[in-house]
Amino acid sequence: MLMAAATMTSAATDYDQNKPFGFCTLNSRTDASKTYDITGGGCYTYPVPEGFTGKVIVLKSTGADMKSTIESAISQNKVIIFDGSEGDFIVSSSVEIKSSSHTLLGINGARLCTKWYVTDEIRQALDAAGVPSMSTSSGGGTLVNGKSVTEEAEYNTRRIIIELTGDKSEAYQKSGIFSIGSGIQNIIIRNLKFVGPGSIDVGGYDLISATGAKHLWVDHCDFQDGMDGNFDITKSADFNTVSWCTFSYSDRSYMHQNTNLIGSSDSEPTGYLNTTFAFCWWGEKCRARMPMARAGKIHMLNNYYSCEGNGTACINPRKNSEFLVEGNYFDKGVKKVYSQSSATAVTWGSDNYIAESSVSKPSSFGTTVTVPYEYSAVPAADVPTVVKQNAGATLNYVSTAISTVRSSNVVSTDYYDLRGRRLSEPARGVSIRVEHMADGRTVTSKVVR
Repeated sequence: MLMAAATMTSAATDYDQNKPFGFCTLNSRTDASKTYDITGGGCYTYPVPEGFTGKVIVLKSTGADMKSTIESAISQNKVIIFDGSEGDFIVSSSVEIKSSSHTLLGINGARLCTKWYVTDEIRQALDAAGVPSMSTSSGGGTLVNGKSVTEEAEYNTRRIIIELTGDKSEAYQKSGIFSIGSGIQNIIIRNLKFVGPGSIDVGGYDLISATGAKHLWVDHCDFQDGMDGNFDITKSADFNTVSWCTFSYSDRSYMHQNTNLIGSSDSEPTGYLNTTFAFCWWGEKCRARMPMARAGKIHMLNNYYSCEGNGTACINPRKNSEFLVEGNYFDKGVKKVYSQSSATAVTWGSDNYIAESSVSKPSSFGTTVTVPYEYSAVPAADVPTVVKQNAGATLNYVSTAISTVRSSNVVSTDYYDLRGRRLSEPARGVSIRVEHMADGRTVTSKVVR
């Protein structure tokens, strides 16, 4: 249900609802009355609101591998705040989110980075072997670890990495950030930067993979250099929204800059994979899959494409998919905009803008595709300004010197003024709250009235 279009007379941030929207808020691809209350861990902004009683933890970088620390934090808390003030969070392999209803929130420029990455030595060896010109569909072989690989480029890439690193187990293939599996739902991920090892054709992990997960809201995040993909949604995952996110690659990436896959094969069952992409930005060195999708109903709203020289189509509807594409902006140099194969229906709005005059406007076909939720579309001409200013981890979440952590196991609470004098209740202005916890800890926070 399209509402009146917004205009640039308002500030760009007025377009950001700052709350879940799109398919993540529904339980039906057609019925607006079947809603879902996506709350994550109970809050998704910073500072944590006064009165919130859920379990919260603030993590800071230790400089070492934090995979187990992050997994433990998620298993024991509802809201996990990643504070980037002491450096990047390094993970040796993808962190599995094993339970539902969590918020993962970044402050102070938090970045989560893979420990392993594609080195200059690896790139030079792949170039010397001629890997970029090898087949990606046939001509593989068997590696020294006994694993069979069907594609020539992947086989030789993996063979060379084993020879250079001596790692026959190929543990590096798991270099992702988060894996969210079947049965997991109600997850909110906001204001985080994800940095991968560099895209490379080894059958590896994505920065985030949602394999069967439902009701995810991934908002205001940066994705760069995913090994296999930046953010893939597969295996009957459903009712997910990706908003105000950026996708890109750096010189660290080598091959396979295929950023977003929805549906892993033509055998994906229909009726699932309903996904909203809104106000996202596909930029530097993105080559394909922005997204490529099967089976689902996909709403592409007010996204910006500046992926000059991309190798294959940006938007790529495949087997049994339905696409509603409106208000998107394809900038100069983006000459491969759209291609479809065996899609059920595509509705290509007249408000999409393609800067390259040589690119033909795609045609709609099939039954008109609609989505059962309300939204406001920005005029396509305004999309570059709106998205470039606000997409990515741009939420101004900066911690003060005093922690704002709240917890549910508070035994007693004391208040003090800024001179250290005890108060019976918070004073007007700034006060200090000291919470005495059941486990013997004290948590100090600032109260502003």
